[in-house]
Amino acid sequence: MNGTAITLRRTTDVEAVRELILRIHVEVRGEFGLMDRPFYLRDRFNERLTAYSSRPGWEAVIAYHGEEPIGYVFAVPLGGDTAWWSAEQIPLPDEYTSEDGTRTLALNEILVRRPWRGSHGRGTARALHEELLSQRQERRVTLLVNPALANGRLKAVYEFWGYKQVGSQQPFDDSPVFATMMRDPLSQ
Repeated sequence: MNGTAITLRRTTDVEAVRELILRIHVEVRGEFGLMDRPFYLRDRFNERLTAYSSRPGWEAVIAYHGEEPIGYVFAVPLGGDTAWWSAEQIPLPDEYTSEDGTRTLALNEILVRRPWRGSHGRGTARALHEELLSQRQERRVTLLVNPALANGRLKAVYEFWGYKQVGSQQPFDDSPVFATMMRDPLSQ
């Protein structure tokens, strides 16, 4: 990295950023040794990206170092017909999981390439996260994290950002069992 500033660009046009999201997904997931697992394969991830981005309110923020894409985050509001809560291992109360498209933002994915991660990354993931949330109108934000990944360090980062675990779920047959995390209110 040199002194070039990191810029963050918002988009609601998945086709404008699909290939760079897929490239970063393969690169980063490959570094973590996950690309041999069906759930993380490029085509499976692309199917999920298509499904997420087809819903009203989908938005991404892409981080660039100069013109080089270095990370992304994307999210979509949970609509009334969401299946987000249906895989919870211990069902949560209906009043907690009732959605209308304006209550809860689901943070689907956040990834940053190696040179811009960790202490040397100077907060790229956090900057992406906060930029995404800065213009959202939902009241709370939820995400899924594999608590075993990086020996729990990734989950600890989300806790530091104000998230709390509210449950556990396995949304796909071949996915890990994720910790369901919630940050309420959305802006902290």
